[in-house]
Amino acid sequence: MDKIALLQDIIDRSKNIVFFGGAGVSTESGIPDFRSQDGLYNQKYKFPPERIISHTFFMQRPQDFFDFYRDRMLCPEAKPNAAHIFLAELERAGKLSAVATQNIDGLHQLAGSKRVFELHGSVHRNYCMRCHKFYPMDYIKNSSGIPRCDCGGIIKPDVVLYEEGLDGDTIAGAVEAISQADCLIIGGTSLVVYPAAGFISYFRGKDLVVINKTPTPADGKATLVINDGIAEVFSKLRI
Repeated sequence: MDKIALLQDIIDRSKNIVFFGGAGVSTESGIPDFRSQDGLYNQKYKFPPERIISHTFFMQRPQDFFDFYRDRMLCPEAKPNAAHIFLAELERAGKLSAVATQNIDGLHQLAGSKRVFELHGSVHRNYCMRCHKFYPMDYIKNSSGIPRCDCGGIIKPDVVLYEEGLDGDTIAGAVEAISQADCLIIGGTSLVVYPAAGFISYFRGKDLVVINKTPTPADGKATLVINDGIAEVFSKLRI
C-alpha cells in the first residue's frame, strides 16, 4: 500500500482526528515562512526579523515594527489551499475535532474550520493598548506610521511576539483536544518552535501522522511519515 492510500485508510478508520500545523500549511498559499531559504529570517532588513518581532522591539521601536509587520506579515490576498479546505471538510463530516495552528493568518477559518486553536494569535485581531477597542486587519494594513486608536492609544496586533507567553485558554484547549484524539496529523512544521511543538507529547491515540517536506523530531514515533507538501498530499484524499 502506498503512503497516500495508507493515510486514507488511517483517516477512514479514525473517529477523532486533530490536526497540528505550522508554517508549511500557509506557504502553499503564498505566505512566507520564517526559517526556509526564502523565509523571513533570511531576508535583509535594517534589523534581524527575529528581533523585530519581539516584545521589547515593539515597545521600543513601534514605527520600525509596523513597517516590517505591514510589509512581511500581512497577506490579505492569501487564500486557503487544498490543506485548509480538506481539514474544514473533515470537520464538517464529523471526523476532525480541532485544528491547532502556529500560523496567524486565519486561513483555516476562511476555509470554514470552526474549532481552531491559534497558538500564536491572529493578524485579524488588533486591540488598542489603552482602551482595548478592536480593529480589523485592514485597519492596520491601510494605516501608516504607528496605528492609533480614537483614544490615542497604540493598536497592537493580537499575535504572540518573542518574549510573550501563549494564551492560557488556547493552550488548555489545544492540549485537551490532542490528548483525546485517536489520530493526530502533524503537517507543515519542523517542530522546533516551543512551547507549541511540545503539545504533541500529550497525544495518547493510535495513529500519529507526520506530513512535512523535511524530517522532524516526531518521525521516529509516527505511524506514517510523508515528506511532501501538505496541500499536495491532502489534494489526493477524499472524505
